Amino acid sequence: MTNCWTSQTDPKIVSEIKHSVVLDRNIYVRCTSKYPVTPHVSAVVYKPSSGTWQYADDDMVSGWRGPVVVVDGTLYVLDQSLGRTRLMMSLKERREWIPVGRLLPSNARPPFQLVAVGKSIFIVGRVLSTVVVDVGDLGNEDQMIVGS
Repeated sequence: MTNCWTSQTDPKIVSEIKHSVVLDRNIYVRCTSKYPVTPHVSAVVYKPSSGTWQYADDDMVSGWRGPVVVVDGTLYVLDQSLGRTRLMMSLKERREWIPVGRLLPSNARPPFQLVAVGKSIFIVGRVLSTVVVDVGDLGNEDQMIVGS
């Protein structure tokens, strides 16, 4: 990496960016579902090593439905579909998403942003309501997430 800026344009990229994250030295960008990149792809990846954009893996895109953050090389997403809010974790080697926990509606209110500090994920909602999840000490899958 050098300390300079260059413009990287590609017709696959649309201007309607919803979320982005850096994972494994690549930049992943999720587009709004209203304007998918193609009928089946709603995320792309920029590879700085080659200076190219590519479509993101279907396995990754399938679970990426909200704010995203990376902790120790693992991707976490706050999924707000199906009328509930769940923190999901990507298991890259198994190519699947698993629930880490459910967020109680009384703990924080949307819209949400995720912030990683060390092995903790801060789920920040409206009026700065915040819930902290220590992902370095995960127990059983799909546990209830309580507020702080």
